[in-house]
Amino acid sequence: MNAALMTFLFFPMKRRDFLQTSALAAFPLALLAQPGDPLKPFYLPPNPQPLQPGSGGIATRTLVRHGQTNGQFSCVEFAVAPKTMGPAPHVHRDLDELMHVTEGTVSILVGEEVYEVKAGGWHLRPRNLPHTFWNATDQPARAVDMYFNQPFEEFLEELNGKILPTIRANGWAQDSKEAAALIDALHARFGITAYHDQRAALARKYGLRE
Repeated sequence: MNAALMTFLFFPMKRRDFLQTSALAAFPLALLAQPGDPLKPFYLPPNPQPLQPGSGGIATRTLVRHGQTNGQFSCVEFAVAPKTMGPAPHVHRDLDELMHVTEGTVSILVGEEVYEVKAGGWHLRPRNLPHTFWNATDQPARAVDMYFNQPFEEFLEELNGKILPTIRANGWAQDSKEAAALIDALHARFGITAYHDQRAALARKYGLRE
């Protein structure tokens, strides 16, 4: 999700994993555009440390913030451990997502169809279509997820940095009523409808850890 996974990432992650993989701490604030500013070029050097899936199986690291592009675009890098389920199937009201897989294979479910997107492949998930993803292989998978029309990196940062730690601290299962209430409140702010009851069934079907 960090990255910027599940999620995405959605995804169980210890607070220290989030802080290690988030770009927030070192992000140059001067790169953030203000409303009405002309769009300016910028360069982000490669990160020398490969993103690791983390203790919960999925980690995200923000690469480009929506403020750098006057709200047009943002993206995160994510890493998924072997045999790991992503978020519950869900629908975005306003967000279009474009994924580029850089390592391994990511399985993406859209409606009833599963796409096996291998390294070098791309996949577009337009708004208003139910979808999720997972890594069904025995090797880690890495990808860049790109977001249009919404600052979705902020969703992932709040989910992984605040909501999921709260759920773990209380000992709630991710599909419990209490956890779902917290996640759904965040979803409502970003126009997301999630189908929590479908996640466990998908994990069992494809032999994944939740």
